[in-house]
Amino acid sequence: MKLFVAGCGTMGSGIAQVFAAHGHEVVMFDQMMEFVERGFAMIEKHLGRQEAKGRLSSEDVETTLANLSKSTNVKDAIDADLVIEAIFENMDAKRELFTQLDDLCGPDCLFASNTSSLSITEMAAGLAHEANVVGIHFFNPAPVMKLVEVIQGANTSDETIVRATEIVQSIGKEPVLCRESPGFIVNRVLIPMINEAVDLLDHGVASREDIDLAMRLGANHPMGPLQLADFIGVDIVLDIMETLYHETNDPKYRPSLLLKRMVRAGKLGRKSGEGFYSY
Repeated sequence: MKLFVAGCGTMGSGIAQVFAAHGHEVVMFDQMMEFVERGFAMIEKHLGRQEAKGRLSSEDVETTLANLSKSTNVKDAIDADLVIEAIFENMDAKRELFTQLDDLCGPDCLFASNTSSLSITEMAAGLAHEANVVGIHFFNPAPVMKLVEVIQGANTSDETIVRATEIVQSIGKEPVLCRESPGFIVNRVLIPMINEAVDLLDHGVASREDIDLAMRLGANHPMGPLQLADFIGVDIVLDIMETLYHETNDPKYRPSLLLKRMVRAGKLGRKSGEGFYSY
C-alpha cells in the first residue's frame, strides 16, 4: 500500500514510522523540506534507540527507513491508496488540504484525519471522496500506543469503516469505533479531567505535585494530569477544550483561565521547555 502522510510533526512522523515498519511505501509530506527533514530525523532517532536496546535489528531499521520518501509536492499523493493528514488542528487548513487531494487522488483512495477533536463530517463536506473520509486518531507516541480511534462522519460509508478498521489492525494497533462527537472517546473524558486539575491549581486547592500524586496513587494513573498536559502540549489541551465548549455550548467544558494564560505566555509543556513543570 502507498501511504501519503501530510504533516511531519510528532504525530505525522510517528504514523509514518508505523506504516513504514509494516512494509508500506510512505511519502512524508510537509510545506517545507526542513519540516520533513526534522520529522525524518525523529524517526531515525527513535529507531536508533530501539536498535540500541536490542528491540530492532540493523536490517529492520534500514528497511523501515528505505520505505520512507520525502516530499513538499502534494502531487506525490496522486497514486496513494491511503492519505492521512496530521497537520495542525485548524479546520480551514484541513479542508484546504483535502480539497487539493480530492482533485488528485483516485476514487478508491481512503482519506483519513488524525484530528483529536474536529468534525470529520465538516472536513469531508462537498468532496468527491466524501464517503471515503474517516477519522483515524492515533495517540502519542504513535509507534508505542496501541489504541487508534476510528471515527465515522455523517457521510462516511460503512465500507470505509471496515477498510479503516482492517488497516489499523494490520499495523498491530487496536481500533475502537465511534460515531462523530466532539472529542470522540478518549479526549471527551481525558481533557476535561486535565482542565479540572488545572482549575484546582489555579484556585490554590493543592500544589501541582500533590494534584499529580493524588491521581497517580488514588486513580492508579501512570502520570498526573498536569504532567500529562505538559506531555500532550498545553496549547493542544486548550484547543480541545475550546472545541468541546463551542461544539456543545455546555459550560462544563469551559477552558480554565490558567490554560489560556499559559498558552499566551508560551508555556506549552515539554516542547517549549516549560509548562506546569520545567524541562
